[in-house]
Formats: sequence, structure tokens, C-alpha cells
Amino acid sequence: MPARLHGDSARFSFRLSDDTEFPKADIEALWCPWRVEYFEQEKSNPHFLSDAARASDDVAHLVLTRRKNAFLMMNRYPYAVGHLMAVPYRKTGDAASLGENEVIELWNLAIHGQTLLRAAMKAQGFNVGLNLGQCAGAGVPHHLHLHIVPRWNGDTNFIPVLSGTRLLSESLQSLYEKLMTTQRRLAAAEGPRT
Repeated sequence: MPARLHGDSARFSFRLSDDTEFPKADIEALWCPWRVEYFEQEKSNPHFLSDAARASDDVAHLVLTRRKNAFLMMNRYPYAVGHLMAVPYRKTGDAASLGENEVIELWNLAIHGQTLLRAAMKAQGFNVGLNLGQCAGAGVPHHLHLHIVPRWNGDTNFIPVLSGTRLLSESLQSLYEKLMTTQRRLAAAEGPRT
């Protein structure tokens, strides 16, 4: 018997008898054509944060904002659409080695990132934090970075739980352009930066 919708649209349940197989033929395909940009890339670059820190081509490295000691960039392999990272220019995996100005700029960029995501994507909440050390989940353990992950009420569903797959609803380039447009609009409304 095919899946039946019960209650709100986010809840599905299957009523199968013991001798009935899972109705694979009744499941619709989820098309995600923007995912090809991930599949076509070569192996991930373990030095992408250092490369972005030194780069002059911000678009190619998805850098949104640069300050004196740190910068804000999009995550090329996001947990969720809009996943940003505040990164110190100086390569270190030890938060205790950061200078006061680096710490202040990282947190100011985290706040700026949240402002951008609220304005551009209507984010309702955020997960903000550091993964320090490989055992703590740091993908780049020797160059710490502060994650800013937007969240929405009801944004978790069965796909990541059952299949270990995330669905990302917007391409990186499209979202980069949207965030840059939002940043320019907010800066114009705010006036000159002191």
C-alpha cells in the first residue's frame, strides 16, 4: 500500500503488512540538479581556508566580507543552505592562541553573517560554534573557523535521518549573489562604516 499522509504535511507513515515490501515504485524522485557542482569538483582542497585568506578573487572563494584580522565566507560543503564561516587570516587550530582583535572580529563577523542570513533567507535561528580538533569534527583541524548555520522551524525532516542525505535548495553561486546584494543594500541603508 502506498504511503499515506497523516496529520500535517511533514508526517508520513507507511502501513505495511508483514508480507508487503516497501513500495519503492510509488516513491517519487527528488531531483537536485545543482548538486552536479559538487560531483564535478576534484578532491577537496585541505588548504581552502588559507587559500581564501590570501586570495584576491573573493567570488571564486565565496568570501563575503573581509576585515583586518578575519573574513566571512560561504561553506562550499554546507550542512545547510546558507552555512557561513568566520575565519581568522592566521592559520591556527588553537582558540587560545587567537589575539583579542581576532576573537572580536570573528564574533562580529558571526553577528554580521546572522544579519545577512536573516535579511536574505529569512533565517529564524542559528547554530554557531567551533569544532576544535579532528576528534571534535573539525574538517580543517589546523585552521579554526566559526560556523554560522541558519535554521528554520521544521527544517529537519526524514531525509537526513533515513538516508543520510541533505537537500540543499539553492546553488552556491546563486546564494552568494543574493548575500552580496543583501550586504550592499544593508551597507547603503546603514551609511558609512566607522
